[in-house]
Amino acid sequence: MSIAAATRLLIIRHGETAWNAERRIQGHTDIPLNDTGRQQARALAEALTDSPIHAVYSSDLQRAEETGRIIAASHDAKVITTPQLRERHFGHIEGKTFIDFEVHFPEESLRWRKRDPNWAPPGGGESLAQLRDRIVQTVNDIGRQHNGEHVAIVSHGGVLDVLYRSAARLGLQAARTWYLPNCAINRLLWTPDGLTLIGWGDTRHLDALDGPALQDSSVR
Repeated sequence: MSIAAATRLLIIRHGETAWNAERRIQGHTDIPLNDTGRQQARALAEALTDSPIHAVYSSDLQRAEETGRIIAASHDAKVITTPQLRERHFGHIEGKTFIDFEVHFPEESLRWRKRDPNWAPPGGGESLAQLRDRIVQTVNDIGRQHNGEHVAIVSHGGVLDVLYRSAARLGLQAARTWYLPNCAINRLLWTPDGLTLIGWGDTRHLDALDGPALQDSSVR
């Protein structure tokens, strides 16, 4: 496969938000970055200055878009926002903490923990299977449009999870053994044959920040 038929993808989870710190379920709720999240995004942008980025794609939710604009500013790149890169829609459980969800929706919580691919959160939420199909199609479209280029995609933890699974050829119900930290460097390669995992979870650029660099949770 020639490099002209491949696209290098830099996959980024947005910087931290207040709801991340409180372990609240965000989904489509439009929560901004907190101060730590902005520090993380700036540290990431600085770490990427030696690697030209041709385009930045972002979820249209402000926590991702602001992260994307901080990265793009160092590369004179355009930020293209799309709702197709949003986090999974969690319906009525958005805004709740994990504990609240387990207490008030025990049966629903059990199906979530078991990673039932067809379970959709109450209130118009999105199933894991629907999320996977939406995200893989969107990233395939981006990869196809940018053959031979280096593209950053700024999105959310659930999005990164399904992309990792796609690249590693893992099912939706496989136990997760990889981290999804805010503003880590994750690298995939897109070709017409699909995604390939190149590197994941590099947070060395966050080591100098105050507080823990790894903010990992199962909702974004």
